[in-house]
Amino acid sequence: MTKSTITTRMRTLTRLTVANRASAAYLALVGGAMAVAAAEPLFGAGPDASLIWVWPALFTFPAFGFVAWLGEAGWGGDAPAWFFVGGIVLSALVQSLALGAVWRTLRGRRGNRRHLTTAS
Repeated sequence: MTKSTITTRMRTLTRLTVANRASAAYLALVGGAMAVAAAEPLFGAGPDASLIWVWPALFTFPAFGFVAWLGEAGWGGDAPAWFFVGGIVLSALVQSLALGAVWRTLRGRRGNRRHLTTAS
């Protein structure tokens, strides 16, 4: 593989992951949930303040289920916080890539349709 082929593939993966409307909206949703979860201890001192991290995990659930399983298998249920936060980020990126691929497929089908006119 040449350097230009690798660069082209990396650009395609980047476009599918972050440079379309569906992926950008999904990443904004997950990023907003993580920002609210990170800011919650600053403003709320209730006993349930740590449960706010359930929302980012739920937004990334299908992929985050694997991360939770790895945390349980590796640390026996006592995984460090960095593992779960990193898992949420990685899960969001993986799901954003899948969402971008679906978006491109659907948009490609829509763009390939020929419009009927009176001449055809």
